[in-house]
Amino acid sequence: MTPRAAVLTVSDRSWLALREDLSGPLIRGRLVALGYDVESPRFVPDDRRAVAAALREWSDARFALVLTTGGTGLAPRDQTPEATLDVAHRLVPGIVEWIRARTAATHPFAVLSRGVAVVRDSTLIINLPGSPRAVAEYLDLLEAVLPHALSQVTQRPTFGNSLPHIDERR
Repeated sequence: MTPRAAVLTVSDRSWLALREDLSGPLIRGRLVALGYDVESPRFVPDDRRAVAAALREWSDARFALVLTTGGTGLAPRDQTPEATLDVAHRLVPGIVEWIRARTAATHPFAVLSRGVAVVRDSTLIINLPGSPRAVAEYLDLLEAVLPHALSQVTQRPTFGNSLPHIDERR
């Protein structure tokens, strides 16, 4: 079964059609090339509630992967990580820690990205920066770990909601 993915561009200017979104289509194109069934990118303003609502909607629709782009910096309106944490059930800090460490070796400002990776239900959500160059670098690294991460996140329990009764006398 082809994993379903969605791309959320968080940008006041792109949402208002004042600036062309370059990162969202880049992400979508790369995911399609990797075999994902990807929705057309959606735009939301730099608004914590709007970001969280979109993430909840896609998680409830059982998308395996949601990648956001934008809103991860230090500017006052950059609220994507906070919105992502608002909907999170579990944190996956290793993904973004690893990517920041790898990209900071050549781009020191990479450490200023505050993006997070989380799981909500059976959806993996990862925040990417808004820069197309940074997005491409993140995707180069993510390609190696996404298949395994998604196989774990979307895994259904073998025994339904609980384990079978175990005889404790053994």
